[in-house]
This record gives sequence, C-alpha cells and structure tokens, in this order.
Amino acid sequence: MDRYSSYAELSAREREGIGYRIIEVVRPSQVVVLAPHGGCIEPTTSLIAAAIAGDDHSLYCFEGLRRGRPHGDLHITSARFDEQRAMRLVTGASIAVAVHGRLERTDPDGIWLGGLDAGLMELAAEELRTTGFRCRTDVEELAGKGPANICNCTTTGQGLQLELPPALRDRLRDDAELLLRLAGSIRTAIAVRPARPLADRSPRTSSSLS
Repeated sequence: MDRYSSYAELSAREREGIGYRIIEVVRPSQVVVLAPHGGCIEPTTSLIAAAIAGDDHSLYCFEGLRRGRPHGDLHITSARFDEQRAMRLVTGASIAVAVHGRLERTDPDGIWLGGLDAGLMELAAEELRTTGFRCRTDVEELAGKGPANICNCTTTGQGLQLELPPALRDRLRDDAELLLRLAGSIRTAIAVRPARPLADRSPRTSSSLS
C-alpha cells in the first residue's frame, strides 16, 4: 500500500533533497523518458531511463534517497503520479516512456511492456527480442492501460510502460554493454514511431545525475 495518494500529500511530509529528489532535464524533443519510482524506490530505473533518454530526449526521475525504506513510503502509483514537473513534461510530449521495477513473480528476467501506445509497444518488443531480451506484451497485471497513468498523459493520450524485474535491473546496473543494448532497442523503436512536432523548447536542467 502506498503511504501517499498524491504528490501534494508526499511533499507536505517529506523534504525534497533529504528524503527524495527530482531530476528534470528538458530538451527540445518530442519524447520524454521517466523513472517515477527511481533511486531507492525501484533501484536502477533512473539509470535505465537516463540511458534511453540519451543526450536528445527529455528526462524525469523522482528518486528516493534513503535506502531501506519500505517501497510504499515514497511510491505514488502511476495513475496518481501528479508531480507538476513530470506532468508539465509529459503533457507537452508526443511520446512518453516510463521505466518501472516490478517483482519477480514467475517471470524472473522478462520485460513487461504496457501503456496505450500499442504501435510503439509492438515496435519496442520487436527490437528488444532482436537484441536478445525476453519481453511480453500480453500481461494484464501492470499493463499501464489507464488513461490517467503518467505515461499516457501525452498529447496523444498514449505512452509506453516498461516493467523490469530485480535480477534484470541488477544486470543492467553492472553491465554497461547490456544497458546500452536495451536503451538502443527502445531508442530505435522511438525513432521508427512517428511523433508529432512540438513547439521549440530550450534545454533546461533542474538537477544533475551525479
């Protein structure tokens, strides 16, 4: 169970820079990549999101900073993730990719793809499989189909959600080549998927990844 049902509730009790931080890198791109449960909440998701964003797509990470806290302490479910910087980026983008961590359950190394952008989801699945990753597009659990899900709050009302298990996230953390291979697969899918142009946005960074 999440401790907070909205960012307003969370920010009233938690101190930014102490319990959590927000990384926002705005680039003149039609694409934003998010890790709404980054840092210590769902480890390695920020690293994966940054690799997918590269130097040309916008990036947003909400990161828990204190190890050992229960998952639900700073986890705001995607359908209620309403932090204003994230919403500003996503609602101004044509494509959003949200990176999440999931429990292992009965699939210890598969990537579960979801979101309402069925075209991008199928392209991403094809690219991931071509580069050696296992993935599924038919999992109803954590499917990211709700219109209020942060990844679907784009100008098109669609987005892509990636759910990765712990063992795979650990491998991606420790293997730079594997991380680049995964990021390249998603970036290729994004490049193939047409996106509507946005008004010019100048690069702006509110925090660093260091």
